[in-house]
Amino acid sequence: MRKWWWKILSIVLLFYAVVAGLNVFNLSIFQVPRLIVVEESIRNLYFHVSMWFSMMILFTVSVVQAILYLMRGTPRHDIVSRQYAVVGIVFGILGYSTGMIWASFTWADPNNPAEASFASIAKDPKLIGAAIALLIYLAYLVLRDSIQDLDKRARVSAVYNIFAFAFLFPSIWIIPRILESLHPGGDGNPALNPKDINAKMRLVFYPAVIGWTLLGVWIVSLKVRLQLLKEKTSLPS
Repeated sequence: MRKWWWKILSIVLLFYAVVAGLNVFNLSIFQVPRLIVVEESIRNLYFHVSMWFSMMILFTVSVVQAILYLMRGTPRHDIVSRQYAVVGIVFGILGYSTGMIWASFTWADPNNPAEASFASIAKDPKLIGAAIALLIYLAYLVLRDSIQDLDKRARVSAVYNIFAFAFLFPSIWIIPRILESLHPGGDGNPALNPKDINAKMRLVFYPAVIGWTLLGVWIVSLKVRLQLLKEKTSLPS
């Protein structure tokens, strides 16, 4: 039970986030503010933003593991670093996709054709910065697969991981705040600022972040175990 409690907690929190986030039972405590244009789509905060938060946590663990590999040279650190980066990329793609869907309902101009609205949305600095960050991490995977020598692959990947993480924060948090953007949070973070997020929504948002993060860690643990088993079986007997 001691090994499974956090996995059970992940399932419980995600179930709670979905049920409470969509207010399946129409409870007043889970009602959301009726904002102009956004309306009920604000519930996507529990999925879009929480997945991005989880992505940042996973990428942070990945770069820490990369630094530990450079310091100690333990192959396990390299494996764990890669798997956290892979799962972080998946969460990033899911967060980006849910954000694009959200933007198509709230940023699109109903008086213009869909193509024109999409073209203006695609130019948003925050979307461009997020896309660049994800592409840099995707290039990390391509770089790893292009190097055959295991030790060289691990060292180069660890250094690149640090570079990718260093670029992650400016591309997502700093540059989009300098430029004019349709995305909320130009003067801060709407998910963390108490003035920008309703108190009732925090009851669902923070558990959702924890739930998605624990799910990511769970997936990583399975992938790491699988990779270690593959390497163990590939060793000559």
